[in-house]
Amino acid sequence: MDLGEVMNVPELYRGLFDDAAVFPPGDLPLAEAVPAHAAHRAAAYAAAVGPLLAPIDKLDELAAAAPEFPVVVTVPAGRLAEALKAASGLPLAGVEYVAGEDVRATVAELDALLPDGVTAAVEVPRSYPPDALDALAGTRYRAKYRTGGLSFAAFPSVAELAAFQVACAERELPYKCTAGLHHAVRHTDLGTGYEHHGFLNVLLAAGSSDRAEATELLAERDGARLATAVQSLTEHQRARIRSAFTAFGTCSIAEPLEDLARLGLLENS
Repeated sequence: MDLGEVMNVPELYRGLFDDAAVFPPGDLPLAEAVPAHAAHRAAAYAAAVGPLLAPIDKLDELAAAAPEFPVVVTVPAGRLAEALKAASGLPLAGVEYVAGEDVRATVAELDALLPDGVTAAVEVPRSYPPDALDALAGTRYRAKYRTGGLSFAAFPSVAELAAFQVACAERELPYKCTAGLHHAVRHTDLGTGYEHHGFLNVLLAAGSSDRAEATELLAERDGARLATAVQSLTEHQRARIRSAFTAFGTCSIAEPLEDLARLGLLENS
């Protein structure tokens, strides 16, 4: 399917793909990323596109590019007040904030500083303490979890990711993922040898509250099986999945959509 064709974006993928084009490995300059994101938002597949993500250290460049669409800023621990001040005047929709050692203190800081209407995803370390997710549960914030990066060690195992997803499900805590989810189906990158999670695998696992089942879904490498499983989801199951797994950052908006098209999971309108 040509992505330029008008298509219906199924509810399961609406707003799923946050635009992380300026982050590695894409590293697109903001001067190019802003018009590219505007084009995505005007395209036939616009319903699938989440906000443009930008790091705190590029806020001056972002302001100069004068985006007319919502943006989300990624912020290291301890720099929230600085980020909010630097983002003044931008159409700020949210922040992605790295949690400090005390997640409850991070929540209190967000409560005190975030303006009305600005959301937050709180990045927890992969070795998060047991009470980290408890501190986020019941708040207006999501968790954020890294599913890859630029080294082998940056990729959690299927068991580790399943444990996180089920722990969030037990707490009814929504989350987003970031890094490594370049394609729909779990695969081995031929260039690096790294094992990449598939975003369809993660979506399906998000609907499970059983760790063994979630692990099995994350490990599946047969795209046809995953597509069949997705097509058999009920409306209730799809809603449950997206209330849990809200989005993921991707350097390319086209790649995940092209994968869905190849699997027969996008439709012409």
